[in-house]
Amino acid sequence: MTFTVAIIGRPNVGKSTLFNRLVGKRLALVDDTPGVTRDRRDAMASLGEFKFRIIDTAGLEEGKGNTLSARMRQQTEVAIEEADFSMFMIDARAGITPLDKHFADILRRGKKPTILIANKAEGKAGESGLYESYTLGLGTPIPLSAEHGEGLADLSDAFDETLRKLGIDPFAEPVEEVAVKSIIIEGEVTEEDELLSEQDDGLPMQLAIVGRPNVGKSTLINKILDEDRMLTGPEAGITRDSIGVNYTYEGREMRIFDTAGMRRKSKVQEKLEKLSVADTIRALNFAEVVILMIDATQPFEKQDLTIASLIVQEGRGLVIGLNKYDLLENRQEVMKDIAHKLEHSLPQIKGIPIVPVSALTGRGVDKLMKQVFSAYMLWNRRISTSKLNKWLAETIQYHPAPSVKGRRTKMRYMTQVKTRPPTFAIFCNRPSDVADSYIRYLQNELRWDFDLPGVPLRLMLRKGDNPYKKD
Repeated sequence: MTFTVAIIGRPNVGKSTLFNRLVGKRLALVDDTPGVTRDRRDAMASLGEFKFRIIDTAGLEEGKGNTLSARMRQQTEVAIEEADFSMFMIDARAGITPLDKHFADILRRGKKPTILIANKAEGKAGESGLYESYTLGLGTPIPLSAEHGEGLADLSDAFDETLRKLGIDPFAEPVEEVAVKSIIIEGEVTEEDELLSEQDDGLPMQLAIVGRPNVGKSTLINKILDEDRMLTGPEAGITRDSIGVNYTYEGREMRIFDTAGMRRKSKVQEKLEKLSVADTIRALNFAEVVILMIDATQPFEKQDLTIASLIVQEGRGLVIGLNKYDLLENRQEVMKDIAHKLEHSLPQIKGIPIVPVSALTGRGVDKLMKQVFSAYMLWNRRISTSKLNKWLAETIQYHPAPSVKGRRTKMRYMTQVKTRPPTFAIFCNRPSDVADSYIRYLQNELRWDFDLPGVPLRLMLRKGDNPYKKD
């Protein structure tokens, strides 16, 4: 039986460090700057024999109204409500602060158990803070060093005691349920011999949402999930690290990643922002399809093209979400301008879908998600070898490869070597002499004839005859 634990405490006491240690990966950004974590992040973790879901939260701060600190605190309150019990962390070296006392009073009056953790308790520097933490009235504190992994055995004992009080048996066998998955994907394959999709691997589809700061990435995710899952607001750069959320859309399991905004490299000076951008790029590496969010009320800049180019280089399916489209008066002109710039700046990928949306009202979100599934289908598409070789023969007959120094290039055989993205190999006698312009011509014809818009294609030339031809 899985249980849920939330880590809470004021900023910069080591919550994300403990989160990473229990998860076993560096999922959460960690820095000396207070308040790095803003959104709540959850993952599966382990401590000894216990397997559980853990939630990392923003640092508890006093805030009123609609301020950023108040919205961060609301996210933490949701995490406390979701959890079976909480771990309240203090900094033993800094001692007990008025903010610690204030939130300890709130937790003490709550209905759910709390384990008190005195972090950074290694050495003599943390002794006074450890003893002082008894005054919070949350029971015996657990001395811990999240950075060095000291005190985890005592924390495991505290878990066992708390679960017994709650009547939770973490080792009980889960009740088996028969789950029926229905995959609803836009697009239809009519000739199985010509276009064969890869079999679904049963894993959630990985979707990342990227773009410049303050273009509506988190707002879009909240609208898709139909809940205030991500912290949003008028302030630029609220999201700092990539947050993954599991979701089922029309029967298809997904994991959606919200990412930090990516500014031009010359403007990124602070260490924390560099870490955020690196985390966004890491999310791209795991993604299968990427939504590039663009603010329709702002000019389509070089940075948007740079991000799109990065997505294409990574070989991910790309869909562009044109946010705040409902605020425009000259809508068609803006759409044409973006399509024109993409056509000329990214010639290696034709037909990138551009979907007008309003992340705030939800208008166009369903169309956007249909394009995401369509891009995913194309990204997994496989074309039969017989059709490819027939196509190759007709294409080079219509437009042969240019001769080099009077010697003709003979293209003998073609096959698809992999999907995700579709990757093809052509065997010929002189691959090094084939001009890049002719390779682009083949890619464009392949994309056009087999209906592969908006997905990266990779075409490799290899020396040799048909490798499957018998002697």
